[in-house]
Parts: sequence; C-alpha cells; structure tokens
Amino acid sequence: MFRIWAKIIRDGKIIKQLTYERADKFAYSQFFTYLSDICEGLDIATPILLKTHIFNYAKFNTVRFLPRDFAEVPEFDRLVLDNMVI
Repeated sequence: MFRIWAKIIRDGKIIKQLTYERADKFAYSQFFTYLSDICEGLDIATPILLKTHIFNYAKFNTVRFLPRDFAEVPEFDRLVLDNMVI
C-alpha cells in the first residue's frame, strides 16, 4: 500500500490537493498510470513524464512538474507529488 500527496501550487499557495492511495505495491514502471489517475482526480492535463522525474521521486520522495512539462499551458505554477510514508 502506498500514498502520494499531490498539490497544485500557484503564487506559493496550495490551491488544490489530492491524496492518491493504492492497495497494491508501488512500482516505478506504473508511475505514469499513477500520474494519470492523479491528474484526472485534480481535473488537470497530464504532464510529460521524463526519466528525471522518476529519478527525483525515487531519490528525494518528491517530484515537481513545472508549466514547461505540460503540452497545454496550465493555470498554476507547479504540480508537486510527495511520497507519504505509512
């Protein structure tokens, strides 16, 4: 079981957040699926996922998606995904 805390940040303030939870074991190969589910829950476009994003999440337990990571220009400054340790 794992949890990911997703936050949409604009002007240094959290404007929307979501706690994503799955009962199965975390797998980095499924990270895009998790990201897609989170973005659907937040009602935003899914950003482009690069290998560096996955490496940052693995090493630092957090990943930040900036407006340049989206195909459409978002109305926020960044999307942050944090690993919630259970």
